[in-house]
Amino acid sequence: MKNSTSCIGKLIHVIASQNQLGENALWHPQQRAIYWIDIMAGDIHKYTVDDQAHQQYHLPYRIGSFAFLAHQDTYQVIVAFEQGFALYHLETHAITWLSQPEVTQLGNRFNDGRTDRGGHFWAGTMVETRHTPQQQGSLYRIDQYGQPHKYFSDIMISNGLCWSPDGNIMYHADSERHSIYQYHYCQQSHTLSQKRLFAETENHAFPDGSTVDTDGFIWNAQWGDHSVVRYNPDGEIVEKLVIPAVQPSSVAIGGPNLDWLIVTTSRITLSPQQLADYPLSGNVFIYQLHNVTGIVDTQCDLLTP
Repeated sequence: MKNSTSCIGKLIHVIASQNQLGENALWHPQQRAIYWIDIMAGDIHKYTVDDQAHQQYHLPYRIGSFAFLAHQDTYQVIVAFEQGFALYHLETHAITWLSQPEVTQLGNRFNDGRTDRGGHFWAGTMVETRHTPQQQGSLYRIDQYGQPHKYFSDIMISNGLCWSPDGNIMYHADSERHSIYQYHYCQQSHTLSQKRLFAETENHAFPDGSTVDTDGFIWNAQWGDHSVVRYNPDGEIVEKLVIPAVQPSSVAIGGPNLDWLIVTTSRITLSPQQLADYPLSGNVFIYQLHNVTGIVDTQCDLLTP
């Protein structure tokens, strides 16, 4: 691991959100705002950098992930609610269901999601409460018409979706298996191939949300390990940031100059002693990066209203 020339600078801000299960950090450059969610509370949070205003939008269901929509009202987003995909308006609360592919699968819910470089929203499911030995999660892509496409199953906890800068490599984690996988992604045919194991985590560390920087290095929040890890494109750890929270859950690189590392965390399942030892758990942490910049997430491009 490279330590002598760390690109990770000091902690510059903590957003006191005290989320149960913070996730899905996103930077919105036009609004100069950091967004994230609290899965269990069913909330989308917005923190505006210029005035430090912190808003919350309460949703009608638990949320696994969301993305901004291109060519749409600022407040219109695509959401992977616990039971399926929908368009949702943060101000009017109008909801338009696109698909609920696992609504009959008791104990599953949608989890981590992200938009690929071509504007297609992806999200996977996880086994939250096991009812049968055969129960499993799956990974889906929503096309430009709002239709779902299932790619593969045999997932315990779908996580860590992100793409290389050119969009030709997809990364996907199964947290319960302590594994991050790499695929070749054909952006014309929308097919995945050449699956390989990219990285494995130790037994106490679970790979959670990820992002990719402009150099093609992967940043991964490692739940249970107090850490965010940076991997080079060969799957080698080159940086490790230890944060003052047990359960880092997602990462984004944003800020006005795209050089802030933004980390969400969780308080869920922590013992009273852990909460006493790590009272900042559930907050959002912002670190200054040096000589590293992020890639603004592509907005989801749908032809449906």
